[in-house]
Amino acid sequence: MLKSVRRLYDWVLTWANSRHSLTALAVLAFTEASFFPIPPDVLLMALALSLPHLSYRYALIATLGSVLGAALGYLIGWALWDGLSGLFYAYVPGVTEAGFRQVGDLFSRYGFWVIFAAGFTPIPFKIFTIAAGVFSINFPVFMLASLIGRGLRFYLVAALFYYIGQPARRMIEKYFNLLTVLVFVLIAVALVLIRLMH
Repeated sequence: MLKSVRRLYDWVLTWANSRHSLTALAVLAFTEASFFPIPPDVLLMALALSLPHLSYRYALIATLGSVLGAALGYLIGWALWDGLSGLFYAYVPGVTEAGFRQVGDLFSRYGFWVIFAAGFTPIPFKIFTIAAGVFSINFPVFMLASLIGRGLRFYLVAALFYYIGQPARRMIEKYFNLLTVLVFVLIAVALVLIRLMH
């Protein structure tokens, strides 16, 4: 399994030197939000590293592709879940039926914030886009949360490469887990504050 993922990762990186790299980035962002395992950040970073002055253009392409892919994930969950649920549990690592129901409980309480967190952090976004359709989350809210979460994530990566360049890659690799934990803490604090205000 890990070897297969590594091969996919290396294959994605080969598109960085292709004249079709922008199309590849859009397609990768689109498919990753609904079924493909490799995140678009891999190709986004490679492109931004080679041409830092185009970083924001790459971020825009990744954001739009990912949000459109999120809509496809929602459609899969909303219209095709009964026929695909068995396949989903069999081939998505670590996801169980009980765990999926817990995602539904999170949606019922914190719909926008759950999608935002999934879009911004390394959580597999596709699980939450499909789940949003299964649990019939308000679609405009879902799309807005996807746009903000994915946009912040990709534009943050773009800004790092635009202003810092090569050292940004080492910094992301070194502190990515710490940054993710900090984001989760901030979201948790925000949710507690929201509950206290009600």
